[in-house]
Amino acid sequence: MRRLAHAAAVLGPLLVGILAAWQARAIERNFAGSAQLDYFLVRSEPASMGIPGVFNGFTSEVALKLAVDVSDRLSANVKVCHGCHGFELAMAYFDYRLADELNFRVGRFSPSFGSFNVRHDPANHATSSKPLPYDMGRMLRWVSWNLGVIPSPFPDNGVEVGGTHWFGEAVQMDYAAYAVAVFRADEGNPDLDWSHSFSQAGYLVDNNGRPSVGGRWAFTIRAGPTSDFTLGGSLMYGTYDPQNKFTYTIGGADFAARLGRTQIRAEYLVRHQTFATPAGTMFQLPVAPGTTQAFDKHGYYLEVERSMTDSIGLVGRVDGLYRVGNIVTDSALAPKAAIIRYTGGATLAVVPGWRIKASGELWAFSNNAAWGFEGGRPVYDQLELGLHLAVVGTF
Repeated sequence: MRRLAHAAAVLGPLLVGILAAWQARAIERNFAGSAQLDYFLVRSEPASMGIPGVFNGFTSEVALKLAVDVSDRLSANVKVCHGCHGFELAMAYFDYRLADELNFRVGRFSPSFGSFNVRHDPANHATSSKPLPYDMGRMLRWVSWNLGVIPSPFPDNGVEVGGTHWFGEAVQMDYAAYAVAVFRADEGNPDLDWSHSFSQAGYLVDNNGRPSVGGRWAFTIRAGPTSDFTLGGSLMYGTYDPQNKFTYTIGGADFAARLGRTQIRAEYLVRHQTFATPAGTMFQLPVAPGTTQAFDKHGYYLEVERSMTDSIGLVGRVDGLYRVGNIVTDSALAPKAAIIRYTGGATLAVVPGWRIKASGELWAFSNNAAWGFEGGRPVYDQLELGLHLAVVGTF
């Protein structure tokens, strides 16, 4: 009830303002939504600190969005979602467009990073789970790994400038630059605390008063009416502690190709993060208290999706995470730890706006082996099999 009351308190004034603009001046409006109910069957893992190691069983994701064109240049968007994290204000912002090449975004939104974030809603991708670099809760051992490289979506308060420019009719350039509060952690925490970015955490205020900055650049080449290729790069940098002493840098590269009925997508992300070693905290590798340490967290995926008919689609994906760097002694991970996951699945469109997803996942976990390989051969401490069955609806 407290979460419902908080969501209503946050969304109420925003919706009232947008609806007033809608009735008074709007030239176009759109209300859309999606919902996914997923059943994940996997061997239950022991709880860590009272938190289950995997969300085993039924989970749901629901998203509702209202978009209003206030004028030819000004538009407003509000979106609320509900999932394992409870109610979340996923976006509440205004766009002011001077030209296709120059748009100003102000409010709460996910900054432009990578290509997956624009399709993170379950209605927009073929599997029940997200690629591991962007995972927000459906991965195994998520507590030990502290989720992926940059869980999607990642909304927060800030400003963004972006736009699109066409070179002729075949080449499209997209760019964005932003300053956003984004990620935080308490004093002495050796990793990011994603819960500090949730709207339900209370005041949506940065913990150190210094925004993170970043940007994205992408080029798309139209090779034909049903074929195109996109290559993009993203970068984000900021501090996450109250004293602005420790930093994170996240870089990413992405590639996508549409070849008729076939979609190919690939991304690689890495987060370099410095952290404190306060007295009284023990680490697996020797370190003097009060010094600065660092770790790197890599993530990647390669996905191929094929529409076999208008109703049936197939998808295959390989993705993984690799973390290297010092870590606290009570972690289940070693200074080198890796996950490799293989996914195969299918979608069935039952009626317009309603489809069924089914997929199987083979997980391989490895400690003390670079990228999960030694001498060119895979090394794993445990294999795990997971099965997803989901129903997705859109309107």
